[in-house]
Amino acid sequence: MPVRRERLLSSSLALAAMSAVLAAAARCGGGDYDPLATAAARAGHAGNPEASIPPMCYAATAGGANGCWTCHTIGIGPNTLADHDLQREYSFSDAARRNPWTNLHEDLSAVAARTSDAEILEYIREDNYAPLRRALAARPDYPGYVPDLDLEAGLDDEGFARDGSGFRAVRYKPFPGSFWPTNGSAGDVFIRLPAAFREDAAGAPSREVYKLNLALLEAAIASPSPLPREGEALSAEAPAGREVEPVSELLAGFDLDGDGALEPAVTRVRRLPARYAGGAAGVAVRAWIYPRGTELLHSVRYLDPDRPALLSARMKELRYARKVEEPDDWAIARAYEREGEEKAEGQPPFHPGGPEVGLRNAFGWQIQGFIEDERGRLRLQTVEEHRACMGCHGAVGVTVDHTFSLARKVPGAAGWRHQDLRGMPDVPQAGHAEPEVLTYLRRAGGADDYRGNAEMLARFFPGGALDEAEVRRGAPGGDRDLAYLVAPSRERALLLDKAYRALVRAQRFEAGRDVTLGPATGVLRVVEGESTGLGEARRVYLDGRAHLAW
Repeated sequence: MPVRRERLLSSSLALAAMSAVLAAAARCGGGDYDPLATAAARAGHAGNPEASIPPMCYAATAGGANGCWTCHTIGIGPNTLADHDLQREYSFSDAARRNPWTNLHEDLSAVAARTSDAEILEYIREDNYAPLRRALAARPDYPGYVPDLDLEAGLDDEGFARDGSGFRAVRYKPFPGSFWPTNGSAGDVFIRLPAAFREDAAGAPSREVYKLNLALLEAAIASPSPLPREGEALSAEAPAGREVEPVSELLAGFDLDGDGALEPAVTRVRRLPARYAGGAAGVAVRAWIYPRGTELLHSVRYLDPDRPALLSARMKELRYARKVEEPDDWAIARAYEREGEEKAEGQPPFHPGGPEVGLRNAFGWQIQGFIEDERGRLRLQTVEEHRACMGCHGAVGVTVDHTFSLARKVPGAAGWRHQDLRGMPDVPQAGHAEPEVLTYLRRAGGADDYRGNAEMLARFFPGGALDEAEVRRGAPGGDRDLAYLVAPSRERALLLDKAYRALVRAQRFEAGRDVTLGPATGVLRVVEGESTGLGEARRVYLDGRAHLAW
């Protein structure tokens, strides 16, 4: 049902006068800090049943501008969903026709200008993650995820957490459009496999076995085409396989690179064994499917322009996903059928669970999220706020087992470290000939779905025409990199930080989490017709892939 539009906080709230108090409260955590309080207070609140429809789906497509192709495409492998028709039509229920993400219509430029650079830099450089860990660890009655990655302890040279938690950093290419830093946020991802994957056959911890199992998972998830399986012969047409960090075929007991010999260190997987190694030898390796028990931890952060990777200390959000079930191919196909039947009957998506344990999709993933409270401390999301996570991780054609990051990992050892776009080339999507950023800019007509990023338009669309030569500088063989293409200027980064902080103070996340600098002209307030106009303009594309052609 439509969400009533309310005004954001304005100058009348004396934001500048309160900033020192808020910053001090954020630093100390506050004696009244309860990360669960907001979710408990909002329990039973119905909210928006269609919150899983992301804001990007309300983008106007005037002139054939198409950012929809990145998500809505032809599914691969067990993901049998072909949802490219959503490029052609706004397939919304009556309740979803009025855009609930009203924050998109707020021009926060003036609010942002009232905050000084020094104030916002002090704010974003404060740690709100460690206080969350302490607060939840002190709550034995809390059944959800207690963050157990010690970021202060850091990562070693191979990207493993020094705290012994088993988490490992994943360096990946951000999904195009709204997820580029130039549009407001930076993020990082960590993965952890269950204990059995980190042990040898005798049950002893083994980093080499863990690296091998992570390499097998990387090859299974990130290979654009399914690799031959054990018992299947390689042919002259066999794919080149997946580059991985050096791993032992002796531990695998299997010829991973297909050269006819078992070697202590190979860096390419050209075919997959039937099962994982060591303590996980009973777990099947499945193309484009994570094993049960896989955990993904993802932080969304402010932009710190003085940090090379742009990642601030303060988190906007902390997102956690765990694969609690591993349905077989039949169950996955049936889940897609049920989702289609419910949509045809006009039923909003249903996700069992609740804030304290997270919501579960039909494909085995349980997802839980934390977001800032009005004082900048991380709190548990409400049911409605959790629903906003489920659309992209429930049923879109482009995902690989309903996730994005590992499928877009930088190959091999270079992809097992903390997120950093420097030195990363703008490679094409799988099956494409042209670099991904260039393809997106061509099709979307801008650097985001709403074509509202004025800085990127000025940089790459001088005079209204795309400067392809400038964009190609970040592609393989060019003299620049992905960071050059999609990182904002210092001025824009700080303005985006300041604008988002206004949303945090207002606590109106049910109206969206995106900020705009300037009038939002590429966003529909109400969807009145069915057609997007992209079909008529012959601007529908069926080639969107999460996978990349490294």
